[in-house]
Amino acid sequence: MLIALSIIGGFIILTFGAEALVRGASAIALRLGIAPLIIGLTIVAFGTSAPELAVSVKSALAGNPGIALGNVVGSNIVNIGLILAVTALIRPITVHSQMVKRDIPIMISASIFVWFLLLDGDVSFIDGAILFSLLIGYLVFSYISSKNNPEEVDIDTKPQNPLLSITLIAVGITMLVGGGILFVNGAVDLAKQFGISEVIIGLTIVAIGTSMPELVTSVMAALKGQSDIAIGNVVGSNIFNVLGILGATALIHPVSAEGFNEIDFIAMIIFAIMVLPFAWSGFRIGRREGAVLLAGYLGYTSYLVMQVV
Repeated sequence: MLIALSIIGGFIILTFGAEALVRGASAIALRLGIAPLIIGLTIVAFGTSAPELAVSVKSALAGNPGIALGNVVGSNIVNIGLILAVTALIRPITVHSQMVKRDIPIMISASIFVWFLLLDGDVSFIDGAILFSLLIGYLVFSYISSKNNPEEVDIDTKPQNPLLSITLIAVGITMLVGGGILFVNGAVDLAKQFGISEVIIGLTIVAIGTSMPELVTSVMAALKGQSDIAIGNVVGSNIFNVLGILGATALIHPVSAEGFNEIDFIAMIIFAIMVLPFAWSGFRIGRREGAVLLAGYLGYTSYLVMQVV
């Protein structure tokens, strides 16, 4: 009963948190003259990735590296194969040319780079420092690029009190973190009752649970007609997961790849690569592309289930 309440309660909190975050971030973008795409790639993406950060750091410190790394790898797969897919199925997503030329290739490069770092079996302190430094560089570059391209700013949100906008963002992120952790704790407890391994839990239950903020936020942004925030949230979250979350976690405690199958990392890279041609074709990810991504995710999930059985 408590497990069910934890899962349901977490999802409800996530829903309200996502609504507050999208409203606040959209208003900030309008007031500061920053492109909604950059807001989606940074504030919204990092805010919705807060549960992944909390869970990964907590898992690493508790001696559960399988959950820590599985959370990052699994979340990146879920973000594209499930969240981007479902969002596109609900409402086709318009993709900005900057996303295709810069941010998606960066997401792909980050995914390949972290796989390279894991060839020696773990992400060390030095590896973590490199990853986190790359994140800082990406943030600075994104901000400068946004200010040099003011024509990108195009948002219909009405101006509102800046204090209210900041409050909405803070409340939204807080609710996303709290709701995400509540959801994950319930889901993990449920999975452990069935004797599922730590790695599988990290790649599936925890990954889906911590990615619920991205799902709710992207769907709501798409329904509001804010495609930049919808796809920016997914791509930005994937970049932040690899460079920020894995980097920060490794700075606190080395992250081991023990128990992981190479297929999991390959799947993460393949999903990242698939987004590029889909987005390049007409700068739009439609329902057909969403269906292909979802089919790929269901296939990968079926493979994981077979490992358990």
